[in-house]
Amino acid sequence: MQGEELLRVTGDDGERTDAARNRRLILDAATELVATCGPERLTTDAVARRAGVGKGTVFRRFGNRAGLLHALADEAGRSFQHAFMAGPPPLGPGAPPLERLIAFGEASIERMRFDGQILRAAEQQGGPDLEHPTQQLTRLHLSILLRGLHVPDPDLAAYQLSAFLNAGLLLHLQEHRGMSNARLAASWRVLVSALAADAGSSRSSAGPL
Repeated sequence: MQGEELLRVTGDDGERTDAARNRRLILDAATELVATCGPERLTTDAVARRAGVGKGTVFRRFGNRAGLLHALADEAGRSFQHAFMAGPPPLGPGAPPLERLIAFGEASIERMRFDGQILRAAEQQGGPDLEHPTQQLTRLHLSILLRGLHVPDPDLAAYQLSAFLNAGLLLHLQEHRGMSNARLAASWRVLVSALAADAGSSRSSAGPL
Protein backbone atom coordinates (compact mmCIF):
# COMPACT_ATOMS: atom_id res chain seq x y z
CA MET A 1 0.00 0.00 0.00
CA GLN A 2 1.31 3.44 -0.90
CA GLY A 3 2.94 5.19 2.05
CA GLU A 4 3.44 1.97 4.02
CA GLU A 5 6.49 -0.26 4.35
CA LEU A 6 7.35 -3.21 6.56
CA LEU A 7 9.03 -2.32 9.83
CA ARG A 8 12.51 -3.48 10.62
CA VAL A 9 12.77 -5.79 13.60
CA THR A 10 14.60 -4.30 16.58
CA GLY A 11 18.25 -5.34 16.37
CA ASP A 12 18.10 -6.22 12.64
CA ASP A 13 20.52 -3.63 11.28
CA GLY A 14 22.67 -5.15 8.59
CA GLU A 15 24.47 -7.42 11.06
CA ARG A 16 27.10 -10.07 10.35
CA THR A 17 26.03 -13.65 9.75
CA ASP A 18 27.08 -14.82 13.21
CA ALA A 19 25.36 -11.87 14.87
CA ALA A 20 22.20 -12.57 12.87
CA ARG A 21 22.33 -16.22 13.98
CA ASN A 22 22.67 -15.20 17.63
CA ARG A 23 19.79 -12.73 17.31
CA ARG A 24 17.61 -15.48 15.86
CA LEU A 25 18.59 -17.88 18.66
CA ILE A 26 17.80 -15.26 21.30
CA LEU A 27 14.44 -14.28 19.85
CA ASP A 28 13.40 -17.93 19.38
CA ALA A 29 14.40 -18.69 22.97
CA ALA A 30 12.52 -15.66 24.27
CA THR A 31 9.43 -16.64 22.27
CA GLU A 32 9.53 -20.16 23.71
CA LEU A 33 9.89 -18.83 27.26
CA VAL A 34 6.92 -16.51 26.88
CA ALA A 35 4.84 -19.32 25.37
CA THR A 36 5.64 -21.82 28.12
CA CYS A 37 6.09 -19.63 31.20
CA GLY A 38 4.49 -16.26 30.40
CA PRO A 39 6.19 -12.89 29.86
CA GLU A 40 6.64 -12.35 33.61
CA ARG A 41 9.25 -15.15 33.64
CA LEU A 42 11.23 -13.62 30.79
CA THR A 43 14.71 -12.59 31.98
CA THR A 44 17.97 -12.08 30.14
CA ASP A 45 19.53 -14.91 32.19
CA ALA A 46 16.77 -17.36 31.27
CA VAL A 47 16.91 -16.38 27.60
CA ALA A 48 20.69 -16.71 27.47
CA ARG A 49 20.56 -20.20 29.00
CA ARG A 50 17.85 -21.40 26.63
CA ALA A 51 19.53 -19.85 23.58
CA GLY A 52 22.94 -21.25 24.53
CA VAL A 53 24.67 -17.88 24.39
CA GLY A 54 26.33 -15.68 26.97
CA LYS A 55 24.30 -13.13 28.92
CA GLY A 56 26.58 -10.45 27.48
CA THR A 57 25.45 -11.41 23.98
CA VAL A 58 21.81 -10.85 24.95
CA PHE A 59 22.70 -7.54 26.60
CA ARG A 60 24.69 -6.27 23.59
CA ARG A 61 21.90 -7.26 21.21
CA PHE A 62 18.85 -6.03 23.12
CA GLY A 63 20.04 -4.18 26.23
CA ASN A 64 17.63 -5.55 28.83
CA ARG A 65 14.30 -7.30 29.36
CA ALA A 66 12.37 -4.32 28.00
CA GLY A 67 14.46 -4.37 24.83
CA LEU A 68 13.76 -8.07 24.41
CA LEU A 69 10.03 -7.58 24.83
CA HIS A 70 9.93 -4.75 22.32
CA ALA A 71 11.92 -6.85 19.84
CA LEU A 72 9.47 -9.72 20.27
CA ALA A 73 6.54 -7.34 19.79
CA ASP A 74 8.17 -5.91 16.65
CA GLU A 75 8.75 -9.36 15.22
CA ALA A 76 5.22 -10.50 16.01
CA GLY A 77 3.97 -7.41 14.22
CA ARG A 78 5.90 -8.09 11.01
CA SER A 79 3.88 -11.10 9.91
CA PHE A 80 0.67 -9.24 10.69
CA GLN A 81 1.90 -6.20 8.76
CA HIS A 82 2.67 -8.38 5.77
CA ALA A 83 -0.82 -9.88 5.94
CA PHE A 84 -2.66 -6.54 5.84
CA MET A 85 -0.28 -4.87 3.41
CA ALA A 86 0.41 -7.64 0.90
CA GLY A 87 -1.69 -10.67 1.85
CA PRO A 88 -4.92 -11.87 0.28
CA PRO A 89 -8.14 -9.86 0.64
CA PRO A 90 -10.15 -8.88 2.54
CA LEU A 91 -7.34 -8.23 5.06
CA GLY A 92 -4.89 -7.48 2.27
CA PRO A 93 -5.32 -5.30 -0.84
CA GLY A 94 -8.12 -5.97 -3.30
CA ALA A 95 -11.25 -5.63 -1.16
CA PRO A 96 -13.40 -2.50 -0.59
CA PRO A 97 -12.27 -0.23 2.29
CA LEU A 98 -15.08 -1.25 4.66
CA GLU A 99 -14.40 -4.95 4.17
CA ARG A 100 -10.70 -4.35 4.82
CA LEU A 101 -11.44 -2.32 7.94
CA ILE A 102 -13.66 -5.08 9.30
CA ALA A 103 -11.05 -7.72 8.47
CA PHE A 104 -8.28 -5.66 10.08
CA GLY A 105 -10.14 -5.37 13.36
CA GLU A 106 -11.14 -9.03 13.40
CA ALA A 107 -7.55 -10.13 12.69
CA SER A 108 -6.20 -7.76 15.36
CA ILE A 109 -8.57 -9.23 17.93
CA GLU A 110 -7.85 -12.83 16.89
CA ARG A 111 -4.07 -12.38 17.09
CA MET A 112 -4.37 -11.64 20.81
CA ARG A 113 -4.58 -15.42 21.24
CA PHE A 114 -0.99 -15.71 20.05
CA ASP A 115 0.73 -12.33 20.44
CA GLY A 116 -1.36 -10.62 23.12
CA GLN A 117 0.82 -11.45 26.11
CA ILE A 118 3.95 -10.19 24.37
CA LEU A 119 2.24 -7.03 23.10
CA ARG A 120 0.79 -6.22 26.51
CA ALA A 121 4.08 -6.85 28.29
CA ALA A 122 5.87 -4.55 25.84
CA GLU A 123 3.24 -1.85 26.40
CA GLN A 124 3.75 -2.14 30.15
CA GLN A 125 7.40 -1.13 29.77
CA GLY A 126 6.52 2.54 30.18
CA GLY A 127 3.02 2.46 28.70
CA PRO A 128 1.86 2.43 25.07
CA ASP A 129 4.25 4.34 22.80
CA LEU A 130 2.03 6.16 20.32
CA GLU A 131 5.10 7.20 18.33
CA HIS A 132 6.42 3.65 17.96
CA PRO A 133 6.68 2.73 14.25
CA THR A 134 4.19 -0.12 14.74
CA GLN A 135 1.60 2.27 16.16
CA GLN A 136 2.27 4.80 13.41
CA LEU A 137 1.86 2.16 10.71
CA THR A 138 -1.40 0.91 12.21
CA ARG A 139 -2.84 4.42 12.26
CA LEU A 140 -1.61 5.11 8.72
CA HIS A 141 -3.29 1.96 7.46
CA LEU A 142 -6.54 2.78 9.24
CA SER A 143 -6.41 6.38 8.02
CA ILE A 144 -5.98 5.30 4.39
CA LEU A 145 -8.97 2.96 4.61
CA LEU A 146 -11.05 5.63 6.35
CA ARG A 147 -10.21 8.09 3.59
CA GLY A 148 -11.50 5.52 1.13
CA LEU A 149 -14.81 5.68 3.00
CA HIS A 150 -14.73 9.50 2.99
CA VAL A 151 -14.85 9.60 6.80
CA PRO A 152 -14.42 13.19 8.09
CA ASP A 153 -11.10 13.69 9.86
CA PRO A 154 -9.75 10.19 9.11
CA ASP A 155 -6.52 10.81 11.04
CA LEU A 156 -8.38 11.42 14.30
CA ALA A 157 -10.72 8.51 13.60
CA ALA A 158 -7.65 6.30 13.10
CA TYR A 159 -6.47 7.16 16.63
CA GLN A 160 -9.91 6.29 17.98
CA LEU A 161 -10.07 2.96 16.19
CA SER A 162 -6.52 2.00 17.15
CA ALA A 163 -7.40 2.64 20.80
CA PHE A 164 -10.12 -0.02 20.50
CA LEU A 165 -7.47 -2.49 19.31
CA ASN A 166 -4.95 -1.78 22.08
CA ALA A 167 -3.58 -5.10 23.33
CA GLY A 168 -3.90 -4.19 27.00
CA LEU A 169 -7.55 -3.22 26.56
CA LEU A 170 -8.46 -6.28 24.50
CA LEU A 171 -6.82 -8.66 26.96
CA HIS A 172 -8.50 -6.90 29.88
CA LEU A 173 -11.89 -7.30 28.22
CA GLN A 174 -11.19 -10.95 27.45
CA GLU A 175 -9.59 -11.98 30.74
CA HIS A 176 -11.35 -9.81 33.31
CA ARG A 177 -14.68 -8.99 31.70
CA GLY A 178 -15.26 -12.36 30.08
CA MET A 179 -15.82 -10.95 26.60
CA SER A 180 -15.30 -13.43 23.79
CA ASN A 181 -13.46 -12.70 20.56
CA ALA A 182 -16.79 -13.07 18.76
CA ARG A 183 -18.36 -10.36 20.90
CA LEU A 184 -15.42 -8.00 20.43
CA ALA A 185 -15.36 -8.60 16.67
CA ALA A 186 -19.10 -7.94 16.45
CA SER A 187 -18.63 -4.65 18.30
CA TRP A 188 -15.83 -3.70 15.90
CA ARG A 189 -18.06 -4.40 12.90
CA VAL A 190 -20.82 -2.22 14.35
CA LEU A 191 -18.36 0.59 15.06
CA VAL A 192 -16.73 0.77 11.63
CA SER A 193 -20.00 0.16 9.79
CA ALA A 194 -21.53 3.11 11.66
CA LEU A 195 -18.56 5.29 10.67
CA ALA A 196 -19.03 4.29 7.04
CA ALA A 197 -22.80 4.89 7.16
CA ASP A 198 -22.35 8.32 8.76
CA ALA A 199 -19.80 9.26 6.13
CA GLY A 200 -22.17 8.15 3.37
CA SER A 201 -25.05 10.12 4.87
CA SER A 202 -22.91 13.24 5.13
CA ARG A 203 -21.89 12.97 1.47
CA SER A 204 -25.49 12.45 0.37
CA SER A 205 -26.80 15.43 2.34
CA ALA A 206 -24.00 17.64 1.03
CA GLY A 207 -25.06 16.94 -2.53
CA PRO A 208 -22.76 16.96 -5.57
CA LEU A 209 -19.64 19.05 -5.36
